[in-house]
Amino acid sequence: MLIRILLVLSYILWCCRFLIAPWKYFQLNANYFNEHRHLFSKLDMDLLIPEKWRLTQFVDQGAEQGNKQPEQYPVFLKPEWGQNSQGVCRVDNQQALKEHREQRTENGPRYLIQAAAKGKREFEIFYIPGAKTNHSAAIISVTETCNNSGDEMPVNGIYNKDTFYKSCMPLLNTHQVQKIESMFAAIGPFRIARYCARADSIEALLDGQFSIVEINVYVPMPLILLTDELSFKAQLKFVFSSMKQLALVTKDIPASQAIKSVFFQKLQCARLLKSSTKKELS
Repeated sequence: MLIRILLVLSYILWCCRFLIAPWKYFQLNANYFNEHRHLFSKLDMDLLIPEKWRLTQFVDQGAEQGNKQPEQYPVFLKPEWGQNSQGVCRVDNQQALKEHREQRTENGPRYLIQAAAKGKREFEIFYIPGAKTNHSAAIISVTETCNNSGDEMPVNGIYNKDTFYKSCMPLLNTHQVQKIESMFAAIGPFRIARYCARADSIEALLDGQFSIVEINVYVPMPLILLTDELSFKAQLKFVFSSMKQLALVTKDIPASQAIKSVFFQKLQCARLLKSSTKKELS
């Protein structure tokens, strides 16, 4: 919680320093906000992923007759939008899928079915591009998401007690970091993003042998700040440098970009997801 507060305060301070309205944060990736669905749709993000890195994913119509079935199990059921793995679950067979469909509320979120990635390890790439106004360098970090449970396909997240994080940055040289940056930056010109990818190893990731599980473009937490390898002093340095960069990128938002009501619509969407998840678990 302290780290999140520091991120927000640091961003606001840098925005004030550069004479930028802090609330413009919610316009950073507004071009990708689906106003019809009132969310950053995982389906929309999926279309941006090159086919070689894309997982099979489709809308699950619930218990409706003739609904599309997965070709093989396990699969992952995901709300069309969500954060911190809220509402995500792994389904290992048709009976479990049937039970999940029967438990859903009528006004709950729309669910997607995503094929399981074959990679054995999970990596998170946090990225803020370079700012155009002052030609600053991009911010990037690579973090491995690990799990103590022994489960080969866990649903990881900050609320999973078995999940922990390890920084991959000490294992990568400058050229390798630049290679990872070029691969993920090419997916979309996001002004801030966190990519979740599964690969068998860091070498496979560098070789482009991975699948992208998800792209988070709305308040993505830089997971490197949750690793044990980073001292508090190093955490502060990353917070201030990354939020300075984000403020500069915010300054780059063109005046011609259409303003979208992202914050309030996302707040409503988050409440709906939280409420429906509680009902399904009860």
